[in-house]
Amino acid sequence: MNRDDLADGTTARELLANPMVARLLASELLATLSFGIISAALGWQAYARTGDPLTLGIIGICEFVPALLLALPAGQLADRVDRRYVTAAGNAATVLFVFLLLLDAWRGDTSAWPLYALAAGLGGARAFAGAAFNPMLAAAVTPRALPRTMALSSSAWQSGMIVGPLLGGIFQALGDVPPYAAAIVVEVLGVILVLSVTRRIGTDHKVLNALPARLSDATAGLRLIIATPALLGAISLDLVAVLFGGATALLPVVASDILGVGEVGYGILRAAPGVGAVLVGILLSVRPIQRKIGPVLLVMVGMFGGFTIIFGLSESYWLSLLALAGLAAADMISVFIRSTLGPLLTPASLRGRVGAAERVFIGASNELGAFESGVMARLIGTVPAIVLGGVASIGIAALWAIFFPALRKIDRFEDIEPAETDLR
Repeated sequence: MNRDDLADGTTARELLANPMVARLLASELLATLSFGIISAALGWQAYARTGDPLTLGIIGICEFVPALLLALPAGQLADRVDRRYVTAAGNAATVLFVFLLLLDAWRGDTSAWPLYALAAGLGGARAFAGAAFNPMLAAAVTPRALPRTMALSSSAWQSGMIVGPLLGGIFQALGDVPPYAAAIVVEVLGVILVLSVTRRIGTDHKVLNALPARLSDATAGLRLIIATPALLGAISLDLVAVLFGGATALLPVVASDILGVGEVGYGILRAAPGVGAVLVGILLSVRPIQRKIGPVLLVMVGMFGGFTIIFGLSESYWLSLLALAGLAAADMISVFIRSTLGPLLTPASLRGRVGAAERVFIGASNELGAFESGVMARLIGTVPAIVLGGVASIGIAALWAIFFPALRKIDRFEDIEPAETDLR
């Protein structure tokens, strides 16, 4: 197989000059932009329909359950067929469910259950798109260029999470329909870009004369994670910390009831985490972390918890913005480390299945975190729920430093080799 077109840029500019890397990053930016618009509109409209913070938690659990159920088949599919088509199909399904959200809003529906059902559809669609996309990025570059590529990928994602929620808030101020119409246009452009990537990148992982699919093949990614302590520690750290630190899920409540701002102010709050994250992402793409990778990851999770506490206690709009930017900046560094560790520790033929299993952890941390935040806000109040989540994140970082010494001792990305496995 010809691999001469692998990007091996030593600078971010050299990587972006490679057409395949640029197209993949642009498609990621567009998909995230769409996700940000949808999330902002869906959260605002759901809370407006019920006035109950638990609604936001139910939205999160509805997105998570399909992602959990579909993770294994999504990963198996991503490792057996052209990953371009798997990603494009997932994004196309997202377009369908957003169109149904648009119709529901256009009808003037005031009940919450259609939003729950369509959120579940979105969760299932993203399971397939996510399982196939990151392995394509890894296939487009050399291992030496992977850390810088993942920093650029994280920057693209966070840029979308800045502009997307802000646009979502602006479009929401115009009505319930415009956010979904804008998201559809953006998502379709992302699908076109994914399909324009070369076949080699989409099929780099495929094995000639592969055996028929078996259940043991589908679970190989999960088994590799469990058998690799550093990988298990990094992924589970993200799961547990964000599970208890999901303050952003309560932003509609904070914006309406504590800070007293409208749709545009809410959109700015939704965008604030992306500002801190993208600034850090740009820095990482220029100067990636070189040493003490494991300790830095643990410290950043602790800082994420600290900024979450500040956000929970704040009654100032500007302090809340700064706290959101700070917690996202810390999270950005931890995401960069985890997203780089994954491909480096995983053989190419298992990256789809490992990525799918990882997305279950990520989905659990975000969607289940939203559910946990909604339940706790109902039981003890919004402010105590956020503060308690931040305290839990700090404690979890300390515990993981003890429970996962293999993670704590990681020094340089260059020293990491793919795990030896016969799980295929």
